[in-house]
Amino acid sequence: MSGAPSLTDRASFLFWSQEQVRYGDTDRQGHVNNAVFATFCESGRVALLHQDGGRIAPVGTEFVIARLAIDFRAELHWPAEVAIGSRVQRFGRHSLTIGQGLFHGETCVATAESVVVLIGQQSRRPVALPPALHASLVLFADP
Repeated sequence: MSGAPSLTDRASFLFWSQEQVRYGDTDRQGHVNNAVFATFCESGRVALLHQDGGRIAPVGTEFVIARLAIDFRAELHWPAEVAIGSRVQRFGRHSLTIGQGLFHGETCVATAESVVVLIGQQSRRPVALPPALHASLVLFADP
């Protein structure tokens, strides 16, 4: 979305979650393995879509991920905490695009964009995003 703040801008996120880097997350070079960043993104996405341990998807529906793109910006080492900022970048008819920034202190170590699609649990087909779902996420959306 043009005019939207950069995903590297810590101040642009209103929704935050935290993850602890585990020793087992590191690879033989001593930094956090790239695959673990996808797990951090998942944690942030799930926290956003299940705010306060609840569920924002209507009964009988669920979100599935259709796309995940990660840009690695800095190495991350154990021990560390990762702050995951998440926001909605775009609302589609059946989907939303979530932008994320992963930070260690003030350093942005990665940014990510994911597209999640709302589907019917039985049909496994896309379902239109209901207005109530949109309303629950608009507080965490780009202007």
